[in-house]
Amino acid sequence: MTHNRYALRFWQLFWGLGLYGFSMALMLRANLGLDPWDVLHQGLAPRMGLSFGMTVNLIGALVLLLWWPLKQRPGVGTIANILVIGTAVDLSLMLLPTPEGLWVRTAWLGAGIILNGIAGGAYIGAGMGPGPRDGLMTGLCRRTGWPVKWVRTAIEIGVLAIGWLLGGTVGVGTILYAATIGWIVHHALPFFRIAAPERPARA
Repeated sequence: MTHNRYALRFWQLFWGLGLYGFSMALMLRANLGLDPWDVLHQGLAPRMGLSFGMTVNLIGALVLLLWWPLKQRPGVGTIANILVIGTAVDLSLMLLPTPEGLWVRTAWLGAGIILNGIAGGAYIGAGMGPGPRDGLMTGLCRRTGWPVKWVRTAIEIGVLAIGWLLGGTVGVGTILYAATIGWIVHHALPFFRIAAPERPARA
């Protein structure tokens, strides 16, 4: 039974991360505004000479290095996050056409945000370790004693400002994402939360 639960958690983790990357590709193709971190990734990608997805993976790895002074410990999900999401974005961008017409682009944006929230609920619900960016937030909260809302807001505003200055796409999608993603993840998470198997008690 424990074996099956671990397999289910791994499966959910990886399809959740893959769907997360696909949802990011939808928002990129819609070209109506990205979430703050993706504004940064888009602004950095041409300057680094990398694809968007490889930039996502590289920034994830660099953010993970910031965990060291915060004494955060990565999990399997943390490493998978770095390797899978950006790769899934690049593969999805290869397959997705560029939508024409505002209505189609708006539909792609809406689908991207909804799927992003569902995917977030799935990989978080697998309970195998936070993503590098989420771990940075929780580590800063623990070290500073500041509430999550302040730390999360400061990080999001900071990366958004840098990304915008570097040429990342800020638009209605950025605002819509910020206003809805928390609500979507909140309601998706209960459907995907898998409790970790209990460890046997020591004699």
